[in-house]
Amino acid sequence: MGGCYDGIKIAQQIVDQGGDYVLAVKANQGSLHEDVKLLFDEAIDQHLDDMGLQSCDTVDGGHGRVETRRLWCTPQVQWFADRDRWSGLGSFACIECVREIDGARQSDRRYYISSFEGHNPHRFMEAVRGHWGIENKLHWSLDVSFAEDLCRARKGHAAQNLARVRRMALNLLKHDKTSKRGLKGKRLRAAMDNAYLLTVATQGLSPTPDQ
Repeated sequence: MGGCYDGIKIAQQIVDQGGDYVLAVKANQGSLHEDVKLLFDEAIDQHLDDMGLQSCDTVDGGHGRVETRRLWCTPQVQWFADRDRWSGLGSFACIECVREIDGARQSDRRYYISSFEGHNPHRFMEAVRGHWGIENKLHWSLDVSFAEDLCRARKGHAAQNLARVRRMALNLLKHDKTSKRGLKGKRLRAAMDNAYLLTVATQGLSPTPDQ
């Protein structure tokens, strides 16, 4: 329930500030994920047309890789029991990614909840691809600077907690202007130089009257 509650708060904040949201539906959001997944999987796989699905495709390729993305969206949200909890809820969407690399084929589906009205799949696709660009850039920085992909912490909340700590550390290192090194160099210096670590950790903090 925690993940779902966080999403509800984020949606409310975005709408209150006059914006639109397109939020990924995660597996840890309980019945929301199950309901949206079931909705689209049945409609797509059984070729049902009673959900008013709108769709669009994109294809990218190069160096032996072809990636096809197809997006479906629907403005029909009246069936969703918790719709009143999601501020401005207007639609649901699903994106299926099919990757072909040297003859091998992989596919997966991702699901979204949005304040968009659900009649313009191209608008959905642009919003989601913009999010992927930011997400991929962040993941690349974390992998290069913190070797995140090599981490095997899986027990309990370890993976989630470590991911949050890495993002906090990454933000601090990015904002540090006292060193000209790259992010990985800054991280290594912080591990060996306590004075530099203190500088990075306390940047932006105003001194108290007693200091």
